[in-house]
Amino acid sequence: MLNKSLDSNIQAANDAMPAGKPVTNPLPPLQDRHGRTFDYVRIAVIEQCNLRCTYCMPEEGVQFKEKDMVLSTDEILRTVELLARMGVRKVRFTGGEPLVRPDIVDIVARTVATPGVKAAHLTTNGLLFPKYAKALREAGLHGVNISLDSLDEGKFEEITRRSGLNKVLESIDLAVELGFPRVKINVVLMRGFNEDELIDFCELTKDKPITVRFIEFMPFDAHQIWESGQHFASAADLCGQIERRYPGITTASGTRTEHHIYQAPGYAGKIAVIPAFTRSLCGNCSRIRVTADGNIMNCLYSEQPYHLKDLMRQGASDDDIVALFRQAYDEKYKDGFEAKKAASIAAKINVSDINRSRASMTQIGG
Repeated sequence: MLNKSLDSNIQAANDAMPAGKPVTNPLPPLQDRHGRTFDYVRIAVIEQCNLRCTYCMPEEGVQFKEKDMVLSTDEILRTVELLARMGVRKVRFTGGEPLVRPDIVDIVARTVATPGVKAAHLTTNGLLFPKYAKALREAGLHGVNISLDSLDEGKFEEITRRSGLNKVLESIDLAVELGFPRVKINVVLMRGFNEDELIDFCELTKDKPITVRFIEFMPFDAHQIWESGQHFASAADLCGQIERRYPGITTASGTRTEHHIYQAPGYAGKIAVIPAFTRSLCGNCSRIRVTADGNIMNCLYSEQPYHLKDLMRQGASDDDIVALFRQAYDEKYKDGFEAKKAASIAAKINVSDINRSRASMTQIGG
């Protein structure tokens, strides 16, 4: 059992979003030409992952970048500091699997201490979380998203090509027990595979103060199988199933990403549906993405990188880096449909300088 006194202290200290230290040298906010303001950054700290999920990468894996091609700790923290000066208040660390990176706890602690940052979050598959959970909590990590696509051991192994369901379930309970203010479960719903587990996942919110988030199947798997529509379950269909199952269900508060969010009567947690492929959430976009190899990506559907790491390693000033972020977001398309269309056109005339057949979501950062 965890130390009860420690648990109580952690819980009391983090019930609300931390205020964060004030920024000493603020800069104008980061905005795009469509009037959106960006206050949330997702930074992939590593490409490597200890799973091989079928919708994410091939069974044999992909060719990951060498260590010196990935952002260093100091480069990550410099990025966080400059973005905080531009009004970014929320930082999420992703991967790959971020807990594979040995210095992740230090990165979290130093991010939390950065003036202007109100909250640091992390997305994990949960396999390594029990090893680091307490240290991450003490470092000030505010929220954890745990990816889990099946509650059935056989299906779990089929989709991840690895075992470990019980470890992930342990991680969910541990995150709640340690008092992380935000605990969320990310579920990619796929027709014909795990759609029949929709209600089983919803029922996790009955007694646990967590948010279970159903995410539309995304078009970034290694074999492009989404094009057939074989596995696509729409947000509208998922919402319909949830509303029919829980008469009297009400809408609840959530993040801008959680386009549809509910709470069943008497339940401790919440249920969300994220239209990631339908893209009806694009109008509320507030996300900045930085890949593990140091590129700014202004949209998940974009194929145009802005070379942050290269600029840093060429001795760029803070002003130069800020200017690159402003360029990237001034050139952001209105939505994911326009971004994908532009990428298709660029592919035909071969003007892009990155490999368009990305083999894994780990190369994007999610």
